[in-house]
Amino acid sequence: MSHRPIILGIVGDSAAGKTTLTRGIAQVLGEEDVTVICTDDYHRYDRKQRAELGITALHPDCNYLDIMQQHLSLLRTGQPIMKPVYSHKTGIFEPPQYIKPGKFVISEGLLGYSTRGVRDCYDVKVYLAPPESLRTKWKIKRDALKRGYTEEQVVAELQKREPDSEAFIRPQRQWADLVVSFYPPSDSEESNGYLNVRLVLRPNIPHPDFTQIVNFSIANPMPAIRLGLDRDMGKPVDVLEIDGHATAEQVRELEKIICDEMPNLWSFCRTEGHPDIGRLTSTTGEVIQSYPLAITQLLVSYHMIKATQAYQ
Repeated sequence: MSHRPIILGIVGDSAAGKTTLTRGIAQVLGEEDVTVICTDDYHRYDRKQRAELGITALHPDCNYLDIMQQHLSLLRTGQPIMKPVYSHKTGIFEPPQYIKPGKFVISEGLLGYSTRGVRDCYDVKVYLAPPESLRTKWKIKRDALKRGYTEEQVVAELQKREPDSEAFIRPQRQWADLVVSFYPPSDSEESNGYLNVRLVLRPNIPHPDFTQIVNFSIANPMPAIRLGLDRDMGKPVDVLEIDGHATAEQVRELEKIICDEMPNLWSFCRTEGHPDIGRLTSTTGEVIQSYPLAITQLLVSYHMIKATQAYQ
C-alpha cells in the first residue's frame, strides 16, 4: 500500500465549478498521472426515468451510492473498475468504461461525501460553494451552450432541485478539508471573469503556514491577499482570501509560502510552468488568467503531493 493512489474529492452543486478546478489540478500534478472520474455517472435513473418518477439527480435514492463507494474503495487499493457512464448531453447511459487508477484519482460530483464509507476513501476533500446567484448564472450559461436548454428550462430545473440541494448537497460542506467560494468583487456583478476567492481552511489536514500574510496586511491597509479567523458551520477555521486584482508579484509571494515546505518540488510549484492553471473563459468568451483560481488549484495540488509523501 506504500504506492496506492491518492484520492481527491471535489463536491459541489451543479455548475459550481468542479470541472474547471479539476482541470488545473490535473495540469499541475501531470495529466498522465491523474485519473478523473465523475460520481454523477452512478445515477440510478436516466433523464426520462427521473422525469417520470418525479425525482431529481441530487437525491440519494436516485444514485447507486453503494456501488460508488465500492468502486472508490477499489481504486484506493490500486484496482481497476468498470465505471458506468452517464451522458449529461443526451441524458442516457452509455457503455461502461474500464478505469485503471493513476498515481492520483480525482473524484468530482454531487454526492461524493454522502456516506461515511465514501468519505473514508479520500485523502483530501474539497467542497465548492459559490454564491447561489453566481452558480445560477454559470448553470444557465453552461446548460444553454453545451446541453441545449433554454434559460427558462434551466431556471425551472433549478427551482425543482432546490429542496434537494438544501437537504443533500449543501450539508456535505461539513466534511470538507477546504471550502472554496469564488465570488464577485464588492458584491457586484462578475467583473469579466475576475472573481475573488474565499478559502476556508479546516484543521482536518495541515495547511501551509500562511501567517506571513498577516505581515503583508500590516504593510498594506488594503491588501489583495488576506488571512483571518472565522467560524464555518459552527467550527473555528482559518480563512484565506485572494482578490481578483491581486498582482503577479503578490501571487508569487503566496506561491512561495505554499511551496517552501517542498524545496525539491519547485518545478511543480511554479504556476507559470503550467499554462492551463488558473485559466478560464470570461462571460465575453475571452480566455483570462485568474490568480485566485491558480492559487486554489495549486493549494489543492500541494495537499495531494503532501499526501503522497505521507505514504512513501
